[in-house]
Amino acid sequence: MLCLLPSGTLETKKMYKVDLPVDQSIERAVDRRRSAEATRKARIFNTRFRVMGVDLDALNQQVQAKKHQQNMERQRDKAFDKLRKYHDDVLLQQDIDEREKQAALHTDLTRYWATHQRAEDSRDADLKCGLKGAFWITIPEGELGPASMQVFQGEGMGEEQKRREQMKEAERDLRAQREDNERRLMRDKCREMLLSKEMVLQDLRGVQLHALEEECKKAASIALDNYNKALAAEQAEKWKEQHRREQRENLAEILHTMTSDMMTESAEAEVRGGRPPRVLIDKWKGMSREQLSAIHREREEQRLEKQRQRDAEKVQNAAWELQLLKLSRAAEEEERREAELRREKRIQTGRLNMQLAKEQQAHQEYMNKVLYTNKPTKDYFSQFNTSSR
Repeated sequence: MLCLLPSGTLETKKMYKVDLPVDQSIERAVDRRRSAEATRKARIFNTRFRVMGVDLDALNQQVQAKKHQQNMERQRDKAFDKLRKYHDDVLLQQDIDEREKQAALHTDLTRYWATHQRAEDSRDADLKCGLKGAFWITIPEGELGPASMQVFQGEGMGEEQKRREQMKEAERDLRAQREDNERRLMRDKCREMLLSKEMVLQDLRGVQLHALEEECKKAASIALDNYNKALAAEQAEKWKEQHRREQRENLAEILHTMTSDMMTESAEAEVRGGRPPRVLIDKWKGMSREQLSAIHREREEQRLEKQRQRDAEKVQNAAWELQLLKLSRAAEEEERREAELRREKRIQTGRLNMQLAKEQQAHQEYMNKVLYTNKPTKDYFSQFNTSSR
């Protein structure tokens, strides 16, 4: 069992097993429980160290335990980093030692070949190293015994002819290789030319599609700008009309205030306006004809004013409906133009795809012909150039 000491070192603690009687073990367990309960009660009922709602000792203990755990984790991570670095250094040193060992072995092997396995020390050195003529010149044939013979009868006959045939065969092989290389280079050039043309066509198609997309975006932007301008003009006209109406109402109110009986101090105000004269009820015979005609006239004027307001609202509603109809027609026309542009774009894309399919088919036929026959024809190049234009 490992125990962590305050200094940070580890100490091995030996645990000895002691056989106790059953009664003594029970008494010891009861005593431990009693002492733990007494300690807990002393901690709980101690007013000097008790804080309402917060146990500072427990919190400090938790903080210390957390710090200790974090410190241990940092030390463990550092130990792991050191171990990983040590393993990396060991592996790197092993790799370096292995390379040095292989280099030393190769050097020793080369030195051994140069020292103990020279071509001049072999038994047929005179044949391999060009010493055959010198051998026959320095030592006469009559002085050679049976064990000294190295060239037997029939071995050297036709060697010059064989060498010439070998040279001719090597020349034919070199010529065939050169022709094969030329055909391969020509095939690679044709393939690169086809790839370059295909890339040019793809770039051209991308440019065309980008131009069509820009035109569509420009048309949509123009339509949106026109719509916004129409809405802005309509809103400005509405604000102007509201401003004029407010000015008219303010002027009418000012005029009414300035010409009222209160401002002019008219003597007939009591009869015409706000406070009628006192009437004796028992002697009142009803309104006069002038009063009745004034009431009827005012009612007729109010009716005519109401009719004029309704007519003005009808005219305004008709103008609004006409404006909405124009806007809806403009939107339908814009949608029709966009649909026409999309249809033209699809038609152009279809044509371009058909053209690319034809060129791909022609390219495939040409590649098959080149692979199986290795003889490209001028008619095919002219046809391809004409189709590419």
